[in-house]
Amino acid sequence: MHEIEAAGEQALRPPAPEVKAVGRQRPWLFALLIAPSAVVANGVVQGGVLAYLMRQQGVGIGQIGAIVSLISWPTSLYFLWSPITDFLVERRTWLMIGAVAAGALMAMAFRESNLAARTAVIVIFLAVCCSQLVVSSCGGMMGTLPQGRPRALASSFYQAGSAGFGAAAAFLLILVGGHNARLAQLAALAGGWHRLLILLVLLLIAGPGLFAIAAPRAAASVGGEGFGGAMSRLGREFKATFWRWGAIPYCLLMTFPMNSSAAVGLLPGIAQDYGVSGEQVAWMNGLAGALLVAAGSLSVTLIPARTRASVAYLVVGLLNAATLVILWLGPLKPAVYFTGTTLYLFTSGMGLATFTAVVLEFLGDSGRSGSGRYAIINSLGNVPVLYMLWLDGWGGNRWGARGLPGTEAVLGAAGAAVLLVYFLARGRMVVPTAPAG
Repeated sequence: MHEIEAAGEQALRPPAPEVKAVGRQRPWLFALLIAPSAVVANGVVQGGVLAYLMRQQGVGIGQIGAIVSLISWPTSLYFLWSPITDFLVERRTWLMIGAVAAGALMAMAFRESNLAARTAVIVIFLAVCCSQLVVSSCGGMMGTLPQGRPRALASSFYQAGSAGFGAAAAFLLILVGGHNARLAQLAALAGGWHRLLILLVLLLIAGPGLFAIAAPRAAASVGGEGFGGAMSRLGREFKATFWRWGAIPYCLLMTFPMNSSAAVGLLPGIAQDYGVSGEQVAWMNGLAGALLVAAGSLSVTLIPARTRASVAYLVVGLLNAATLVILWLGPLKPAVYFTGTTLYLFTSGMGLATFTAVVLEFLGDSGRSGSGRYAIINSLGNVPVLYMLWLDGWGGNRWGARGLPGTEAVLGAAGAAVLLVYFLARGRMVVPTAPAG
């Protein structure tokens, strides 16, 4: 038996029956369930919508950067409040609450004529906080799926939906913000461009939250364990996940440099060194890039079901690093940039999907605290992004344009190779088949 499942089984046994999903499994549904958070984080905040609109309003570049950085913090700190989604009501209900609240708050902020105003920034910050309830709710619900292929499929659809909905929302909202002539009739029906923008923000964020109605219901725990018993059970679940030697390799998986995808936001900065135009970069690293990430996420469904998520993640890490070698050692020509970036974005999508699968493998069974534990583990994944952004930039400054992808390629490959040797040496390549009966 998988060590996490074994530890979890011992800690999660009675007095209280474990929380389990009731109903037919629908792994594809997570592509839709994550949409509210994807639109907020990957579309409005980090997808360039806010920066574009604020720039149109005359806000300085430095102030835009500071604001976007500030309102991005909840995506790293949401583990502080996300455990609430384990209590009071079902996780799918929390998902709807988070989606509707985030949509309403973001629409309220977009009513402001100056998105850089203090009130608007505060409301947007709160909207991002609410949208993270969607992330933790999804994590808790995915944790109720059986180990193996159902979780792998859910992870792939989850990341594909995150990339796809975020990019599509950014594309549409920027077109509306730029008063694209093709949408003039739609703007007229809505009563003007500004009203159309507000309406779309509300619908794109709050609307997908309704898909939670189709999510499997999580039956409430039964038995009279009371408050003390519930807290004791939560403590056992956290201990089973984190307070053991077997958690160390998984923490290293979360924090090592492979599959950080840090170069995604930095490659446009060296595109001109390869002779690539701004318009070509906009497509390559914009909507087309997001589709490549989504396609890479979905391709992970082709990996054999018995392959352990941690091993798949590390193999993908080696592939991801190999794509950067093309940019590192190839000539400074457009064809090299397009080839290397296309493969890098595709394998980055694979890395995101397998990362989520590793998070679920580390999590074990959801139990009563699945959303909170998922948020903590998932937040660890931000660590390599932060330090690799700095290291990639350092490599570019020291060795020129090629130094940026070269730095990530070397460090990513080294980290993946070290941990892959460890997992393979301990015979952890496949998930053992449960004995019959």
